[in-house]
Amino acid sequence: MKAAKFFEMSTEELKRTLDEKKADLFTLRFQHATNQLENPQRLVECRRDIAKIMTILRQRELEISFEPKAPAKKGSKK
Repeated sequence: MKAAKFFEMSTEELKRTLDEKKADLFTLRFQHATNQLENPQRLVECRRDIAKIMTILRQRELEISFEPKAPAKKGSKK
């Protein structure tokens, strides 16, 4: 999931999503250990989502304002 999507969520929604992602990670790790996991990339995505959520929660705790950068326009050199 994109970080911008997480920035739009409230703190309570982020905490709820974090709990869900941690439960998903537990399930994925268990499936991986028993060779039932079809797509190992889901483990990586889940870990990254958890890291993104935890980072945003920490930024809010410290009251750090961060806006994602807009993509630079190509072809406009001056």
